[in-house]
Amino acid sequence: MRPDTTLNFQTHARHCPALFLTAPASGQGKTSLVAGLARYHQRTGKRVRVFKTGPDFLDPMILRIASGHEVDPLDLWMVGAAECQRKLHAAAQDADLILIEGAMGLFDGTPSGADLAEKFGIPVVALIDASGMGQTFGALALGLANYRPTLNIAGIVANRIASARHESMIREGMPDSLPYLGALPRLRDAVLPSRHLGLVQAAEIADLNVRLDRIADQIAHTALAELPPPTCFLAPPAAPPLPPLLAGQRISVAQDAAFSFIYADNLRLLQSLGAELSVFSPLVDHAVSADAIYLPGGYPELHLDALAANTAMQQSLRNHVQAQRPLYAECGGMLYLLVQLTDQSGASARLVGLLPGTGRLQARLAGLGMQSLDTPCGCLRGHSFHHSTMDTPLIPCCVSRRQRDDKPGEPVYQQGTLRASYLHLYFPSAPEAAARLFLGEPIATSAALSGDASRPLHPELD
Repeated sequence: MRPDTTLNFQTHARHCPALFLTAPASGQGKTSLVAGLARYHQRTGKRVRVFKTGPDFLDPMILRIASGHEVDPLDLWMVGAAECQRKLHAAAQDADLILIEGAMGLFDGTPSGADLAEKFGIPVVALIDASGMGQTFGALALGLANYRPTLNIAGIVANRIASARHESMIREGMPDSLPYLGALPRLRDAVLPSRHLGLVQAAEIADLNVRLDRIADQIAHTALAELPPPTCFLAPPAAPPLPPLLAGQRISVAQDAAFSFIYADNLRLLQSLGAELSVFSPLVDHAVSADAIYLPGGYPELHLDALAANTAMQQSLRNHVQAQRPLYAECGGMLYLLVQLTDQSGASARLVGLLPGTGRLQARLAGLGMQSLDTPCGCLRGHSFHHSTMDTPLIPCCVSRRQRDDKPGEPVYQQGTLRASYLHLYFPSAPEAAARLFLGEPIATSAALSGDASRPLHPELD
């Protein structure tokens, strides 16, 4: 048994060193810190498990490369407290260190990252961008640490330090009551590049491992190089068994550079429901054959020429739906099914045409936030995050609800066996409802569908 991991046979609790890494706001460098820390401890032979709070697809891609392990979401609302507990308890069984990257600021959102850290007793390390600051850094750190006294603040890390003199000023301003864990310099050659939806996908950063190693080299000079004391993770309640609702159902999932925004938990759930999964690429494959198709979100706007040129795949998708086989599309996957999509530069391309209408990318966000979708088989939870708008004559079969104010959120379209929305759904939140997406069954009441159920497919296909 590893020195820092023990098992309490009385309570089935697991003990493993863990840290919740946060910041006062977005853009402080959290992902770089967590990725570098995971890489540092992985290089020393430790098994590191990393989680990301809130909905996110891009940061986990980086963190997966850094840690060598799949990165799952942790969120008290979307994932649920019991499932978060199960994930942490399972990770503590075989990990030497658990790292959790927060989203936005420590206290942002309801529930917040602070709520998650407090619920599971995980020590908090706050990273603060020290650019343009001296001794005032200490006041900001003290306020962050004292805002909720019940949190276990393990320490503060300064980021983007300009010089030795700069770090000396930071140290001078730190209160004695608050652990100062060290500083990271500005690493221009290790910056993780970003674009309109967040970080650039890990597979697109050719020298990603070099950048991660540079960050890890700097972490070696901080107190983060030492493992924290173990945290106790209690055993979760037993999860009810899943019915084999998708037994024998062959589901093909789009996965390539244009369509990659997908929770691994979603795929695992489909398999637990009995589905047989395969993958295909709308960019390069000429056909797809399956009982049902899953088109997740991604960056179709960055690959318009390739997607438009692959007319064989477009026809294969049309044939699939015309044969009355289910197709479920989220966000970028839905945009791909439109007649036309225009990117931020104004370039347009004709695409699949299974959904009437057009999409257009814009510079500012058009949708953001946690949302839920009530169905006859349970409440699916997820989120919306997109820079595009969509113009369609279709009447939604139902509309989601925003988590923060319960107001109407994203419309959901149902046309024949096709289901599409801007929503990124977290399938384990309502397994039976998720299964219906791939069985071609209605996801809303008959009353809600009355304006759409008889609507034909796009005229171009009739």
